[in-house]
This record gives sequence, structure tokens and C-alpha cells, in this order.
Amino acid sequence: MATYDQGDGHRRWSAEVATVTVGLDGIVTGWSEGARRLLGHRAPDVVGRAAADLLLGREVPQAAGLALTGSQEWSGTAALRHRDGHRVEVTLHAHPSLGGDGTPQAFVVAVTTPISGSRHDRTMVEWAFAQASIALSAHSTASRSWHLNAAAERGEQVFGAGGEQPGAAPADEDFLRCVRRVAEEAIPMRYERAAPEPSSAPAPARRQAWIIELWPVRDPATGEVVGVGTAAFDSSDQHSARQRLALLQEAGTSIGTTLNVTRTAKELAVLAVPRLADFASVDLLDSVLRGEEPVAGPVEANVVLRRVAHRSATRGDVVPDAAVDLGGIDDYPPFSPPARCLTGGRPVLSGADDPDFARWIAGRVSRTTAVETYGIHSVIATPLRARGITLGVAVFVRTEGSPPFEQDDLILAEELAGRAAVGVDNARRYTRERTNALTLQRSLLPRDLPKQAAVEVAYRYLPAGRGAGVGGDWFDVVPLSGTRVALVVGDVVGHGIHASATMGRLRTAVRTLADVDLPPDELLTHLDDLVIHLTSDDDTVDGRIREDSGEIGATCLYAVYDPVSRVCTVASAGHVPPAVLLPDGTVSVVRLTPGPLLGVGGLPFESTELELPEGSLLAFFTDGLIEARDRDVGLGLERLCEALAAPVPSLDVTCDTILKALLPESPADDVALLLARTRALHADQVAAWSLPSDPAIVADARAQASRQLTAWGLEDAAFVTELVVSELVTNAIRYGAVPIGLRLIRDRTLICEVSDASNTAPHLRRARTYDEGGRGLHMVAQLTQGWGTRQTPVGKTIWAEQTLPAG
Repeated sequence: MATYDQGDGHRRWSAEVATVTVGLDGIVTGWSEGARRLLGHRAPDVVGRAAADLLLGREVPQAAGLALTGSQEWSGTAALRHRDGHRVEVTLHAHPSLGGDGTPQAFVVAVTTPISGSRHDRTMVEWAFAQASIALSAHSTASRSWHLNAAAERGEQVFGAGGEQPGAAPADEDFLRCVRRVAEEAIPMRYERAAPEPSSAPAPARRQAWIIELWPVRDPATGEVVGVGTAAFDSSDQHSARQRLALLQEAGTSIGTTLNVTRTAKELAVLAVPRLADFASVDLLDSVLRGEEPVAGPVEANVVLRRVAHRSATRGDVVPDAAVDLGGIDDYPPFSPPARCLTGGRPVLSGADDPDFARWIAGRVSRTTAVETYGIHSVIATPLRARGITLGVAVFVRTEGSPPFEQDDLILAEELAGRAAVGVDNARRYTRERTNALTLQRSLLPRDLPKQAAVEVAYRYLPAGRGAGVGGDWFDVVPLSGTRVALVVGDVVGHGIHASATMGRLRTAVRTLADVDLPPDELLTHLDDLVIHLTSDDDTVDGRIREDSGEIGATCLYAVYDPVSRVCTVASAGHVPPAVLLPDGTVSVVRLTPGPLLGVGGLPFESTELELPEGSLLAFFTDGLIEARDRDVGLGLERLCEALAAPVPSLDVTCDTILKALLPESPADDVALLLARTRALHADQVAAWSLPSDPAIVADARAQASRQLTAWGLEDAAFVTELVVSELVTNAIRYGAVPIGLRLIRDRTLICEVSDASNTAPHLRRARTYDEGGRGLHMVAQLTQGWGTRQTPVGKTIWAEQTLPAG
């Protein structure tokens, strides 16, 4: 394939030239490679045969050999037969080959074929290639050179040219790999290319993009791929549209990932910068941050908004020179773009050529400084509206070096703000519901723990992270008779209002049963029956089974500590055991025999007794504490013991240390932690006597009690105490059984206890006018602060509590 230069700097393809040698007898004696490419015949198939066999219809008989006897050159046209049978129009040029004596020995025949049948058509095709308005190029696989038309040379970025044209290879390696693949596999392909984005541009300018069609160029004679042709088409509009769609698609997955108002606003700013703007800010109504319902419809001018998120392409989230700080409030005037979009309910496109924009900027020094420093020239303000209510405004800004916003950018900003508004409103609604649920839950938990002498307590309650609803964890400290105290911790399975309501029911039931002074195992048995009844009641409404009915699952740990005996009795209903830190520094998990979950029924609960030295530290907790980080109870208990053993100045600090060591930033489950350091009542605070079953001993019991009060300096309480002792001891002798005991306890109050071996409990009744008995307990109830009865392993104990005399 020969070429010639037309003179305009572009190389053009010429016609195909083939050479054939024909003897004087018309037999082919030589066959060139060009002839093979032109007609498809190989040399062994043609040499030795008559040249006339290649002619269609023998239209040029003088070229057959017999007529080639003179020495003159000859030219003419003919139709030759291709190897596959199709017709090939050619021009023949016969040149005699003379011997030494000047006589012809053979003829050299040059066979040529024009591109389109004529030189004029061929030239016209070359002109079309050179003058085409689209970028065209051709790559030769033999010379590995490139030929570009004028349009391709003017826009070198089309093919990623890497040097001076013509002939320089493109610099885009992906494009070159695509070219090689087309040449090797002989299949057409499509390649999309975008001009590289300038590193100095802070915001995305409109990028030039092309779609390049590539196809293999074949030799018509052999079908062999000899090059690759390309044609590039401007696809900048389609590229920009795809970029906007990609941004919107990403917004669907990256905005509103959490039910947090501030986080959702920040996600909008992060997505928009720098892909849409150089700077973005999100301002919301204060009512939205509180979870309240804003006013429906557009917002009036002069509205006060709070900055919850902003982001800069150059400084990220930290923008010290922003007109409004994070968390700060701003009052937008009616003519400002943010106020106009809020009142109109539609996005507003403004810029340096807008008088209102200039007026707004001039109204505050910080904004004027920002405009002058960064060259702010284009602004989009769009309202954040969802479900018919306005939540706030998002502002997008472009600075010097970035093109002004266009109408397509306005539509994109509105779509992004709309999706963000839905996420913000969902977070607002969740905040409201969560706040209400937490308020309910905290109202069901103890606000201030009651004062008592048995233990020093500290506690922490942490609701679950924002990804979950409120749970049913609870704890309580219940003072009992005889200076004892009940320590309770429990957990209702699940989250939500139902779990909180169930927790409130169980806590109330525990307090009621604790007032009866039941032992821990018996209390859990009664609580188990209650849960079974609650489940049965919740499953039916008006005799019909509810569709959302389900069993109530709950755990509970109930412990009673007696500071007189220093014995702690613990029973568990499926709850994790407590940990104990002894005064010598030994830490261990209490070994219990846990019973079933509450609501299972039919299985017993067992109590475990621990004798604890004074100053021992008990840690009661829910499973959310030890499972929050690793979901491994054993590992969580080890970490708890390590944190519990760390030296700290107070119980409050110990609580914080434990939470920090065991919990992630946002726990997935509620956590309740209750710490109790044990105290003990010493011998100078307790006096006890064993009494025989003899009515005559009542006077002696009164005298012993009076002497003990004198020793304690409580003579002013002797009169009431003697009456209480006389009545309780008399009842024990008359209605009870031996052994009978009397005990006085001096602590925050003065407690008188009389115990006997009978399980029969007395009850208060009003005596009639002529009744001889029935007035004793009524008198005790009137003279003391409180009285009651509790069952013991060997009988019962009747107690009466009175306040200490002033001073």
C-alpha cells in the first residue's frame, strides 16, 4: 500500500499496486505479494498458468501473451477474477522486459486499483477524513504510527496524545490497551474518556468527555487486520448527567445512615463538598433539634436558625473563619437567599450579580471578609422540607476558580436537600419518640436512692445507643426491717415502650413483695407467678387473642444484706451473677445456682448465702455491660473484675472506670450498674436477749431494755420502748413458741425486734368497747414510726421502729 503527501501536512492512502511477470507465451512467471493481497491467489497457485485465466470474459485478449510481441508499453482497464470469485476492477500497465539484443523476453504488468474507482473519489475521501468535524484517527499495526485528522489534532485530550503530531502515541494507557485488543481480537469496541480534572480546581468544573468508537481496519484482499480506526464523539453532557445521577445514587446510601439529626446534616455537607460546591452549610430550626413538630409549610422571614453542619473543600469541617460557628445561631434577613428560599419553599440561585446577594453580604463583616478572601461568586440556597414541613436550609457556595452554578446544579441541589430533609425528619421523629420513651423509662427508675445504714451505693444507667429503642433494664435499693437492705437488678428482654412498661410493672412488684419481707427465693417465686399472669393478660383483649401477643422474658437478681450478721443472701432468676471485691483485694464472681427466666414457671429458685467482711464491694449489673464489646460473657466478666480491682477514691469513680473499660462509645443494649459497699453494725449498736416462755419475764425484759437505752444515752425513748417491748414480748409468750428473743438495734432509728418459733403472724384490728384484748398492736402502731412482721427460717420476727430523740 503506497502513500503520497497531498501537501497539507496529512498523509493519504494511495491505490493498491500489484506486479505480475508474464512470459511471451502468456504464462505467468512471477507473482508479487501485492498481487496476492489484491486477488487472493498465492504464487504457487498462479505461476505456470495462463494469465488469461485471471480475466473475466477475456476482455483484453492482447494481454493474454500472444499479442505481447512488440516492444511498446500498453495500458488499459480490465476485470480480474478474485480467488473467492468476485470481480475486481483494475488498471493494467504492461512494460516489456528486453534482453541484451533488444528483443522482449517477458512483460512486467503493473496492476492498480483506485479506492473508489477513480482518483477524484479517492482524493475526496481523503479530504473528508482531513476535514471531518469529529476527531478521527487511524493506527497502523505495522508501523505503530498514528494518523490524526485536523479535529483530533486540535483537541489532543481526545486520545490523550503524548507528543507532537502526527505519529505520536497516546499517553492514555487504558486507551492503548483497548486499541491493542481491537487489533488482536478484530472486534469493534467502545471506550469512554474524560479529560483529567485540574488539581488546582477546588470544586468540580464541567469536564470534557468523549465516547470513542474503535474498529479493526482489514486488508480487503486478505482480510488481515492492518490497523485500527477511531472516531470520537463529544459526550460531555451525558458525562455530567451520569455524574449527577451517581451523586444522587450515593446520596441514597450515604445520607440518613443514622437516626441522628446532626449526623444526617453533616452527611449532606460531606457529600456535596467538593463534588457540587466549595463550601456547604446546613442550618436547622431549634425545634427540629429538640424533636418537636415544626410549623407546616414555608417559614416566614427573619427566622432564627442554628448551624449544625458545614464543610469546606480546603479546610474540611474546621472552618474558623465561617460567618456562623457550629452550634451558633443566625438571623437571616428577608432579602437574603436563605430567607427567600424558606419563604418561597423553592431553591434560590444567586450570586455576585444579584443586588440582594451583595446587600446580604454587606450586612455582616464576617461574610464580607469571606467573600473577599475566597472569591465567593455563586450561591444556591434550598429549603430542607419533608412531609410538608420546613426543617431548615442548606446553602451551597462556589468560590474563585470554580464555574458559577447552572440550572442543572440547582436541580441537583434541590434533590440532595430533599433526600437529606427526609433523613433529618426521620431523625427528628426518632428523637421525639426516643425522648418520650426515655422520659417514661427514667420515671420508672429510682431517682434518689433511699438512705439506709447497711451499704454505701453508687449506680449508673445508660440507655442503648441511637440504633436501638429503650430497653427494660432496671435496678433498685429497698430498705428492709432490721437495718437490712434489698439490692435488685433486672432486665426485660427486648426494647421499646412495651419493655419499659413491663420493667415498671416488675419493679413495682418487687418493691411490694420486698415490703412483705419475703426471702429472696420466695420473692422470685411470687415474681415468676406475676410474670405468668402478665403474659396471660397481655395475650388477650376482651377475651380475644391479640395478634401482637408474646411471652414476657425477664431476668432478676435479688439480694438481701444484713449488716448485723454481715450475711448477704442472693437468688437469681436467669440473671448474671454479681462480682465481689473483698477488702484484701480479692475479686471473684459469686457462684450461684441460677433459676429459670421469669415467666417459665414450675421450677424452683435457690438462695445462696455469703458472709462478707465489712467494706466488701458488690457489683450488680445487667448483661449489656459484659456483652457490649466482645459478645463474650466470660471475657466481659474478666474485664469487669480487673476494673473493679483498680484502686479508686470513690464508688462514683469506680462506676465510671468500669463503664469506660467495658463499653464502646455507643452500646447496643441498655446497661444498669449498681455498686454496694457493705457496712456492719458492731456490738455497741446491737443488744440481744433470749427469753423464757414465762409471763413473769415481761417486767425483766422491760428493765433490760431500759438499762440498754440508758447506756446508749437514749433515756428519752425509754417510755415508748418499754411499752413496745411489753406488748411484743407478751404476745410472743401468749401466742408464739420457744425460743423467744428480744433485740434492740441502734442506728439511724431505734428498732425493737421480738422473735419466736411460731409462723403465725399477728394482724392489726380495732378492739370493741368491752374487749379485753386487741389494743396492744394498735397502740404500738400509734407510738412508733412503723411496725411489721417477717418470716424467718425458724419462725417469725415482729419489729417496731421509732425515731431517735432529738440530739
